Amino acid sequence: MIPRYSRPEMVAIWEPQTRFRIWFEIEAHATDKLAELGVVPKEAAATIWAKAKDATFDVARIDEIERVTKHDVIAFLTHLAEIVGPEARFVHQGMTSSDVLDTTLAVQLARAADLLIADVDALLAAIKRRAFEHKLTPTIGRSHGIHAEPVTFGLKLAQAYAEFDRCRARLVAARAEIATCAISGAVGTFANIDPLVEEYVAQKMGLTPEPVSTQVIPRDRHAMFFATLGVVASSVERLATEIRHLQRTEVYEAEEYFSPGQKGSSAMPHKRNPVLTENLTGLARLVRGMVTPALENVALWHERDISHSSVERMIGPDATVTLDFALARLTGVVDKLLIYPQNMRKNLDKLGGLHNSQRVLLALTQAGASREDSYSMVQRNAMRTWEHGEDFLTNLKADKDVTAKLSVAELEAMFDEGYHFKHVDTIFRRVFGEA
Repeated sequence: MIPRYSRPEMVAIWEPQTRFRIWFEIEAHATDKLAELGVVPKEAAATIWAKAKDATFDVARIDEIERVTKHDVIAFLTHLAEIVGPEARFVHQGMTSSDVLDTTLAVQLARAADLLIADVDALLAAIKRRAFEHKLTPTIGRSHGIHAEPVTFGLKLAQAYAEFDRCRARLVAARAEIATCAISGAVGTFANIDPLVEEYVAQKMGLTPEPVSTQVIPRDRHAMFFATLGVVASSVERLATEIRHLQRTEVYEAEEYFSPGQKGSSAMPHKRNPVLTENLTGLARLVRGMVTPALENVALWHERDISHSSVERMIGPDATVTLDFALARLTGVVDKLLIYPQNMRKNLDKLGGLHNSQRVLLALTQAGASREDSYSMVQRNAMRTWEHGEDFLTNLKADKDVTAKLSVAELEAMFDEGYHFKHVDTIFRRVFGEA
């Protein structure tokens, strides 16, 4: 993670001081329960909290110790002993390093998920506001990048809202799946520590006990978590790509806000480029790129190995920080998006009414023509519009085969734009509810 694409609150979750604070809380809570069970003196457990609860851990000192021990948890416990004194010998009783590391990662990912869910909530609010603002703003729908039939810009945004609403549900589920605690000792058998300790630590840290851990929490949980981040990132890219297309000069139906003093190009002063949504496309690629390593972490050797460790130390911070930044940036883009209904109208009218071709096709079949003949009649008139710029309705009125089935008045009625929008309210109710 780099400062350019980072936000402080998410970065703070992954800072060394935060990590060591969580390590301490896990160890101290475990010692509390061990004291309650009579395994360690209650006075020792109280002293550990009293001397280290408000301590600032010396990151440089821990790094110095680790350079000798080549073991990060031992280095931390050694430094903790320097703070606590002799009672520190009762810390980490019956525990293994993975108990601390895996439970800490669960806490960090759960906290990161909380921020991401809040990010999506903010994005949903922005999309909803703009969707209702343009609920009935006509624009052309496109398939294969080619004009198809009319939609409204509000419907485009309603689709995005529904997608990010699903993303939110996935994040909530991913948070629940990742938020498990393992305090089960070497190879996960609880041979040297009571399962009640795990239950107590889980409750204190806002987690649930892992039903069965080996010496690590199963990595299918982490794979699902990061896969969810990848899906959310893809949804970010989908909306960003839509905006990028709409900002093309030839389309120009919407545009990223261009602030006073902003420059689009070092060479061409006229440029107004979709830099934010292009950036979001790139950030989405990065988040998705972290999914495959998470999937490959699932297959560990026997009760544990640490092939997953280096991966997670990188993708944990990078994926969550990057997605947090991307969601916040997309929210800003939507909130300030410049929307040009007059250009939407211009583009909608560009092909002389061709977007009504399906309605004419269906009317001809209902009037008695075969589907094949109906298609041929409509297509030949449509091709004249494509190739010569002729008005589609005018061509249809001049086609004797067409008018033998449909009157001029019936044809004109089929070019009523409102026909395409009669179910907008229904779609909006489905997406946003009755309100």
